[in-house]
Amino acid sequence: MSATNHLISRLQAASLGRKTDVFATLPYGRKVSFGELFDGAAKAAGALISLGLAPGDRVAVQVEKTIEAIQLYLGTVMAGGVFLPLNTAYTVSELEYFLGDATPSVVVCDLSKLESISEISGTAKVLTLDADGLGSLTDLVRSSDPIEPIARSADDLAAILYTSGTTGRSKGAMLSHNNLSSNSEMLRDYWQFTSEDVLIHALPIFHTHGLFVATNVALLAGSSVVFLPKFDADAILEAMPKATALMGVPTFYTRLLDDPRLTKERAKNMRLFISGSAPLLVDTHEKWLGRTGHRILERYGMTETNMSTSNPYDGERRAGTVGFPLPGVETKVMLDGQELPEGETGVLWVRGANVFQGYWQMPEKTAEELMEDGWFITGDLARIDQDGYVTIVGREKDLVITGGFNVYPKEVESLIDDLNGILESAVIGVPHRDFGEAVVAVVVATRDGTTIDAISGALETKLAKFKRPKQIIFVDALPRNTMGKVQKKALRETYAGLFA
Repeated sequence: MSATNHLISRLQAASLGRKTDVFATLPYGRKVSFGELFDGAAKAAGALISLGLAPGDRVAVQVEKTIEAIQLYLGTVMAGGVFLPLNTAYTVSELEYFLGDATPSVVVCDLSKLESISEISGTAKVLTLDADGLGSLTDLVRSSDPIEPIARSADDLAAILYTSGTTGRSKGAMLSHNNLSSNSEMLRDYWQFTSEDVLIHALPIFHTHGLFVATNVALLAGSSVVFLPKFDADAILEAMPKATALMGVPTFYTRLLDDPRLTKERAKNMRLFISGSAPLLVDTHEKWLGRTGHRILERYGMTETNMSTSNPYDGERRAGTVGFPLPGVETKVMLDGQELPEGETGVLWVRGANVFQGYWQMPEKTAEELMEDGWFITGDLARIDQDGYVTIVGREKDLVITGGFNVYPKEVESLIDDLNGILESAVIGVPHRDFGEAVVAVVVATRDGTTIDAISGALETKLAKFKRPKQIIFVDALPRNTMGKVQKKALRETYAGLFA
């Protein structure tokens, strides 16, 4: 094993000798230096070890976005642990599965959920961290001694991120130190990030985009960030004249376009706008170019693969495509075990140092999707044109991606179908200007009197908000083929203009 902590040694390298330089500017003007960031992380690592955390143990975290949460991520990796971020929208009912599956040694949550999470956390030690960066974790960190990073190798696990499929249980994607460091280093170079950059960081940090793309790339480049708790058009537009880059999801760009303050003058200091996590409409690309003079750079990745493709920094950024395979990443389009020629549509396969280690405690699922020679079957339908640009044209299965978050229909359908007065349901994704796709439930009721409000009310405590249908539609029967299978493609076509 290497004598160093593989990921931490790389994340710290760009700020060595720059301890007093500003890493993050927070709302209300608070500034956090690189030295403060890593000193706090080292104390967080000490706190975790004092709780009995051993190398390889999981730290499950469901908290709001704060610098203290970033220090907890870094501290977990410093302590040799495995970071497990959980969407803040998940209900206690949903968390029970994740905690039961991952068996973390430590769980950190908001004070409002302390009692309910303590009941489902088994033997894990449960601490709190609130939106102001305060709580029992902060108290413990303040009284703890900093530690030197525990030695971890390139292949040791650094994180587990749960990702949804279209059926069955959520899967924990295991990401190694090298999966994260190699991908972020490559993105830093490909997108030309340096210590001169100021990145507007408005993404959530329970998701790979905000945590492992935005945060890691900034640290590896020694860039500073404008650290916003969430998307805030006012704050982003205020930051833009002094910033150089923004990473966002399509919703960011559609909402900013609605604001008349977005102008070429305001964006003139910016060098790069990046979009990912969901498809960006060609119309959004064109409107953004017209308003700001900048062409958005769209890229493609997954929880299991980190980032795999990107439109070029220098060169033509083609709207509707996700660009080329990144350096060191291979892609191919497959159908029935055969690689397809350019221009034909099939399932996208990806291989490279970016590809994850497998699914936590799911060897059979891992074997289905991750080949022994390193190729990962993404499940996304794609084509590669004669110039090498990759276009994602859909999904092999019926996964819905709304606002950058994955929703698998089976989970929502099962809850709806269990309700009194419901015969069956079909959950689909339909185009939505803000969210890329919106979750829509098409429902067949067994009796009159079953209401949309009753269904919505029943789902409110069972599902995170992003999973709940934005519209519920009653029909007499669902369309089926001759084998009796519900035709979701037909439903998507029928309701494609619902949010137009």
